Amino acid sequence: MEYTDRELLDKAKEAMVYSYSPYSRFKVGACVLTKDGHIYTGCNIENSSFGATNCAERTAIFKAVSEGRKEFAKIAIVSSSGLKTYPCGICRQVMSEFFKGNEQIILENAGEIIKYTIDYLLPDSFKL
Repeated sequence: MEYTDRELLDKAKEAMVYSYSPYSRFKVGACVLTKDGHIYTGCNIENSSFGATNCAERTAIFKAVSEGRKEFAKIAIVSSSGLKTYPCGICRQVMSEFFKGNEQIILENAGEIIKYTIDYLLPDSFKL
């Protein structure tokens, strides 16, 4: 099945509902689309030991990888602010591990869809 950018953003919004964010009160949802058409969603999960917090983007990517999918086409990211929320540095590094070319990072800013690539958001990333 093919998904539009809007459908992926809507799935990310559905995932955002499950956010566990008692410290920041900043909810984030993500939806990753694999190249073979599967989708995986994730939300941010905070912890009182802040380093143990996991972002929505990594939650979605790790769910996909843990089920054997490592080739991605797109990831949609939304936040409770309704404004574009860029992936943090750790999420960008994780994306650079799996996003090899022109995979799209889709954000929404007050209803407007904005697209980036990982090379744009993290040029010259660390790779083995």
